[in-house]
Amino acid sequence: MVDKEAFRKKIIISAGQIFSRYGFRKTTIEEIAKALKMGKSSIYYYYRSKEEIFEAVVLHEANILRNELTTAIKAVESPVDKLKNYVFVRMKAFEKLSNYYNAIFDKNLDHFDFVEAIRARYDREELAILRLIIYLGARRKVFKVNNSEYTAMAIQTTLKGLEVPLFWKKKEMDIDSRLNAILDVLFYGIVNA
Repeated sequence: MVDKEAFRKKIIISAGQIFSRYGFRKTTIEEIAKALKMGKSSIYYYYRSKEEIFEAVVLHEANILRNELTTAIKAVESPVDKLKNYVFVRMKAFEKLSNYYNAIFDKNLDHFDFVEAIRARYDREELAILRLIIYLGARRKVFKVNNSEYTAMAIQTTLKGLEVPLFWKKKEMDIDSRLNAILDVLFYGIVNA
């Protein structure tokens, strides 16, 4: 007997690769079925539509990102290292989790209610993580911040603003060096004190 959840996951993995390659619009149920060496009707047994498969793929990738970020933050003790790990893992994860990234940032997917729900959840979770790291750093007197909420929002805005330039020109630059430069400005500023 086939384990239904295991097969759903197999569909998600295979569909994720196809969505990454062709994008949501150009991907068809036929291509997903062909990659799995099965008929379309078999796919429809597990998922009602391409949109439902895409939602499952995006949620799967969101869980991967959440787990990677949690592991990276817990791996170090200092607030500075926690923030550094968060930034590096976040930016590098978006490079490999392209379906999740596209769901969050592709305006062509705005008409899907689940995409807006995922975006809102992502923003809330990210702000909560950043606030916690900043609060921890302020409490330990490592960070000097007046308002952890505004500081978290400023960092989130900065990271979002960097995503497109980092991924558009990733072949022309060393992403690690670029992220380190960003972190230097974030931690030390540009003004001689």
